[in-house]
Amino acid sequence: MRFRSDPRLIAGSIAPLMTPFLPTGEVDHESLTNLVHWQLANGTHGISLGGSTGEPSSQSIQERAAAIRTVATAIDDRVPFMPGTGTEKLDETLELTSAAKEAGADAVLIITPYYARPTQEALYVWYRTVAREFPDLPIVAYNVPSRTAVDIAPETVARLFRDVDNFVGIKETTKDFEHFSRVLQQCGDELLVWSGIELLCLPLLALGGIGFISATSNIAPRAHADLYEAWVAGDIDRARAIHFGLHPLVDLLFVETNPAPGKWVLEQRGLVTSGFVRPPLITPTDGGIAKIRAHLAEGEQWLSPVGDFTMRAA
Repeated sequence: MRFRSDPRLIAGSIAPLMTPFLPTGEVDHESLTNLVHWQLANGTHGISLGGSTGEPSSQSIQERAAAIRTVATAIDDRVPFMPGTGTEKLDETLELTSAAKEAGADAVLIITPYYARPTQEALYVWYRTVAREFPDLPIVAYNVPSRTAVDIAPETVARLFRDVDNFVGIKETTKDFEHFSRVLQQCGDELLVWSGIELLCLPLLALGGIGFISATSNIAPRAHADLYEAWVAGDIDRARAIHFGLHPLVDLLFVETNPAPGKWVLEQRGLVTSGFVRPPLITPTDGGIAKIRAHLAEGEQWLSPVGDFTMRAA
């Protein structure tokens, strides 16, 4: 929790970990720990857990809290930790946020409540309520309208940022780049903004974003860290080359519903013991695997090496 007092340090490539499961369906804490160590060995600037890529809606609050504790222990304060702790229920959100705070999270991602489609006023009240329960914990909104059926408006973000001291930023997972621009225009560069859309990671930096939380960093963490570092160093040509080079791996992740394709890759590379995804998701079909292999061949140079982090014999 050493980064909690200055959330601006949660910058760069923040890896939104996939949650590995055993073939029998239980959370695989050993593989989860292995993923954290592999990410850090490849230069990842921070870790998240419990976003859409982590299959949170298929897990109980107790499972999610236990996974948060496992990740916090593995990180050991070496980089910032910003887990997702939101659900569609307020009591569960508060319970999980409390667990993350106790585990040592530096900030928390709170997803817009899904399915209910709350109004903008209701979203304002929701985030204000959560933030007031944890006044010394940085709160970050997680906007992902493709999954929640609600979009937190730039005006609402600006109102929260103005009114709530510990509301510090937003993870924007929308392909509407005008939305990104209006959020930053209304709030100024003191608001912390991360891109959750893989192909908008680099463009957001140009507008003043602090970093990105890209699912592709699950399989290419070194490339994502390098992209951010190239941008900061002013090497725009290299940053752009990495951005375009990662396109095949981005396409790979969405051959079928994320995170199933990426977990298949992690299993094939020996980084987790199983690529199991919980229902209603399924592991990739034969046709999907063929497409995944084709994208892998095209983007292979950007994959991070496995090194000594294999969970099984090659």
